[in-house]
Amino acid sequence: MPEHARKIYEITGPDARDFLQNLVSNDMNRLKDGAMYAALLNPQGKYLADFLLVPHGDTILLDVAEPLAAGLVQRLSMYKLRANVQINESALQLSRGTGDAPEGAVMDPRHAAMGWRLYSDVAVDDGSDWDAIRVAHCIPETGIELTPDTYILEAGFERLNGVDFRKGCYVGQEVTARMKHKTELRKGLMTVAIDGTAPVGTDILTADGKTAGTLFTQSGGQAIAYMRFDRAEGPLSAENASISAPATQG
Repeated sequence: MPEHARKIYEITGPDARDFLQNLVSNDMNRLKDGAMYAALLNPQGKYLADFLLVPHGDTILLDVAEPLAAGLVQRLSMYKLRANVQINESALQLSRGTGDAPEGAVMDPRHAAMGWRLYSDVAVDDGSDWDAIRVAHCIPETGIELTPDTYILEAGFERLNGVDFRKGCYVGQEVTARMKHKTELRKGLMTVAIDGTAPVGTDILTADGKTAGTLFTQSGGQAIAYMRFDRAEGPLSAENASISAPATQG
């Protein structure tokens, strides 16, 4: 299951950081430490897009999956109002890998196992098995595990360094904060063991036929699944595949 191609945009202008700070789930001050993972949410706290923001001289690079790119830029432009901010498609291309990082590369902020990313005039991929890495560490992918029904805390964004709870207001912040502080998550992504395979999106059922969750990316006898935690134990199945107790909770 190949990952989506990526689009790179350059966000410039004196208001760029403040503009993004009021919109995205993470704290723009983290850019001083390198690349940052974040999401744009709707006012109801649900996922619209996830992306990386990367400091690049006087520019902030926006690294987003191609299927979401046009819609994301359109929505950001809608919020721009009088802010002195420009958003332009970049000629830079993304290279990535998990070996020694080349000069100028940044580390993927989601997890050390996701390696490095380099923005330059060529695109190179070192052939790492990204699905295997994502499944092993329960790292969701745009358009697969991350959909318009996603709440980012159920998708593990706190563990993946994609949300900040001290930064103040942003779009969808109130719902996200309430899920963090006032409720216990009852559903979410986790890595499960799987014997066999089934299509992405297949329902996971308990032994008595109740829906326990949904199956997503699979690799090496494991899979990412969105699960009801109260139904995540005992024999489970997804079509002809057998699912067993989670190895990692998201």
